[in-house]
Amino acid sequence: MSDKPLPSSFDDDPDFFQDNAWKKLGRRLKEEPLVPLGIGATCYALFRAYRSMKMGDSVQVNRMFRARIYAQAFTLLAVCAGSVYYKTERDQRKQLEKAMDLKKQQAKRDAWLKELEIREQEDKDWQSRHATIEQAAKGVEVKPFVADSAPDAAGRDASEEPAKESGDKKDGGSGGVLSAVKNLSWGSK
Repeated sequence: MSDKPLPSSFDDDPDFFQDNAWKKLGRRLKEEPLVPLGIGATCYALFRAYRSMKMGDSVQVNRMFRARIYAQAFTLLAVCAGSVYYKTERDQRKQLEKAMDLKKQQAKRDAWLKELEIREQEDKDWQSRHATIEQAAKGVEVKPFVADSAPDAAGRDASEEPAKESGDKKDGGSGGVLSAVKNLSWGSK
């Protein structure tokens, strides 16, 4: 005989396995109907004893207190018999609840790991873009800015030549860090 449990039509029904307090109470009342009966008998005996005490009938009070003791004994026996009778079913239910909790925890863990992987991939993408931008910025030669505008030997201002060179760079070359970044993000124009 196989150790695997038989397939059930309730396998895909989460309401069957996830009871709330009222469903659990209803299920317990159906499983052990003698316990609520004993509780009801005990309450009835106490009520009758109270009424007899108010009326002053001591014989009836003693009789109802004895009935209360018998009803409580009946309830206690019903609880013990029910716990013995349904022990294996309760153990199976506890194992099922543990398995469901473990499954939920595993699903949460998997979702958390997936989110971490996505964040790690985003971080790697950002780092690679940042490294590419840094490499592009390092690859561009930075010309020193000449602050004085004294004429050189040819009679031209020193500031005219860098302006002309930067104009040449706009036409075909790279025009500094800003244009390198623009070329990376928007493509070469």
